[in-house]
Amino acid sequence: MRISKTGKFNLEAYDYQFPQELIAQQPAVPRDSARLLVYNRKTDSAAFNTFKNLSKYLPPKAVLVFNETKVIPARVELQKATGGKVKILYLERIGGLIKVMADRQINIDSRLFLKKKPVFLIEKQTEQFYFLKPLFLIQRLNNFFETNGVAPLPPYIKHSPLGEAQIKREYQAVFAKYLGSIAAPTASLHFTKSLLRTLKQRGFSIEFVTLHVNLGTFAPLTDAQLQNGKLHQEYYEISSRTAERLNRFKKDGRQIVAVGTTVVRTLESASDTAGILKKLSGATDLFIRPGYRFNLVDSLITNFHVPRSSLLMLAAAFSGREELFKLYQKAIQRKFRLFSFGDGMLII
Repeated sequence: MRISKTGKFNLEAYDYQFPQELIAQQPAVPRDSARLLVYNRKTDSAAFNTFKNLSKYLPPKAVLVFNETKVIPARVELQKATGGKVKILYLERIGGLIKVMADRQINIDSRLFLKKKPVFLIEKQTEQFYFLKPLFLIQRLNNFFETNGVAPLPPYIKHSPLGEAQIKREYQAVFAKYLGSIAAPTASLHFTKSLLRTLKQRGFSIEFVTLHVNLGTFAPLTDAQLQNGKLHQEYYEISSRTAERLNRFKKDGRQIVAVGTTVVRTLESASDTAGILKKLSGATDLFIRPGYRFNLVDSLITNFHVPRSSLLMLAAAFSGREELFKLYQKAIQRKFRLFSFGDGMLII
């Protein structure tokens, strides 16, 4: 953990410079043609390839764990009673209300409209969040967003050539199953159905867990979070069958490879200090950064993350901060594509 002389966490130690043109605006085609940087911690060596050849670098009989959450088209443009436009970002359902963020001020007790039809009543506001009451059956909430919403691409993807229908398809893992995320678990975007079949054929096991990506994964870090070491809560779930298999694999000495930071947070939140999965569902606010001792996860597949983010710190907890920044510089020198639609790395 990088602590300054004043006792505060040193966020500046996780900043770095990069060329803006390296921010990927769309995924590689095909997805498994994305470039791969492999870092071996034991030998302190790096190799460069593509995801299609991932099996060449995985430990024998490794177990790859994926997050099968599905992205909600969570951003919707509505109209205020005054006629002005407002974009809301759905975050979660809380009882009969939904929690959202808005791109501009909206008044409490006013209504929001879609095509002149009232759809939400603004009940209250807490900090930057609004709480809305749907003016339709709450059971139709998912259908409302599926029909009227767009996938909320990160703000740094400003010039994507993809249309709305393409974004809904491409900003989603090929195995996405359980609707609930407002951002994609982006390490999964490198995997095609063909690549998954190849991995199974070569003796690697594939397992799935669920963590619904929310503010805990992508929101900018606050001073309070840096000091108390906790992120916004996100819900996760692991089936009992999956937990039994993972516990057996771990006992047998097989390497557990987390595909993405959300899988790391899920497995580490669910396991005890002996590396046994026990708490199979719940909300996690786990903030992993250098100094953290991993209980279950052995290796990590992840993207290149934005500066000063919790995701960058989690990767640094695996590789070491200085080593990670050396790898980032190597990737930038080789013009690797960065962030959500970009290339990735394997840390073993």
